[in-house]
Amino acid sequence: MGGPDRLGDYHGRRHFDRTGEPRGGARGEAESARPRFVVQIHDARRMHFDVRLQVGDVLKSWSVPKGPSADPRDRRLAVPTEDHPLEYEEFEGVIPRGEYGGGTVIVWDHGTYEPLSHDRQGRAVEFAESLERGHATFRLHGSKLRGEYALTRFRGGDDGEEAWLLVRAAKGGSGGRGSPDPRRARSARTGRTLAQVAQEDG
Repeated sequence: MGGPDRLGDYHGRRHFDRTGEPRGGARGEAESARPRFVVQIHDARRMHFDVRLQVGDVLKSWSVPKGPSADPRDRRLAVPTEDHPLEYEEFEGVIPRGEYGGGTVIVWDHGTYEPLSHDRQGRAVEFAESLERGHATFRLHGSKLRGEYALTRFRGGDDGEEAWLLVRAAKGGSGGRGSPDPRRARSARTGRTLAQVAQEDG
């Protein structure tokens, strides 16, 4: 799955002498028995959540304006962004104004996930392949998000912006709470809010 060019877009959009974001490459992909995930709240030009799932040696990433929801009735728009390095799972801080994605970032949730995708015959499908096909299911094991979710592509990228839906599966009980208020939410790493990170790290 690897290759240095997988982070080409990520590197091309950032000036690492100006931003504290990780350049990447320090972590190997086999550090955990299960792949990792992180959900970051990003107070940039528009407030949004970033959902990132480890696939091989990178974090596949989606911008989710309203954030993931534990309620199966909520269908969340998820727009793919560039692959990020594995080290980005731990990034929390302030991206300087004028830089790509300028604004404050907190780690709202992180943990591991189980790929659950299978074909019509019930055979397991590699997670990267399920994403290429446009439908991937997985179970999150986070400090806040737990349970089965699905990412489904509903618009391709050939003649416009690619778009997906992120939905919590209804299996295993009734609907949970919707997305958190991003301005009141606290980091799973440090317990800080966006405002606190902006004041302390800005």
